[in-house]
Amino acid sequence: MEQKAFYNLSYGVFILGTKAGDKINACITNTCFQAAANPVRVAISCINQNLTCQMIKESGVFSLSVLDQTCTFDTISRFGYQSGRDADKFADFEYSLDSNGCPYVTSQVCSVFECKVLSSQDLGSH
Repeated sequence: MEQKAFYNLSYGVFILGTKAGDKINACITNTCFQAAANPVRVAISCINQNLTCQMIKESGVFSLSVLDQTCTFDTISRFGYQSGRDADKFADFEYSLDSNGCPYVTSQVCSVFECKVLSSQDLGSH
């Protein structure tokens, strides 16, 4: 397979937020798509070793903030280049909680999804 073919795929950039116990966390992901229309279903992919992924597996809930074109590199860096094991990614950052207690960002977004996990598939790294 020609690996360059993947460069033609379109991606968005999202902040995947979750809560497990009393802890909230989030990470950057570039994989989310509408998998079905009726009933509405989305599919996401996240790295198994990420704290956010582990917390989603524990809680079964997540929020998805769809980042818009105003999103800054500082926001991407905050949620994508550090671990929630070592830093509070939401410290001094504007956010709200959905009805499941999952954090979502309130600026630099064009929409937010509140989600529950219905099924999952372990693909090795993701």
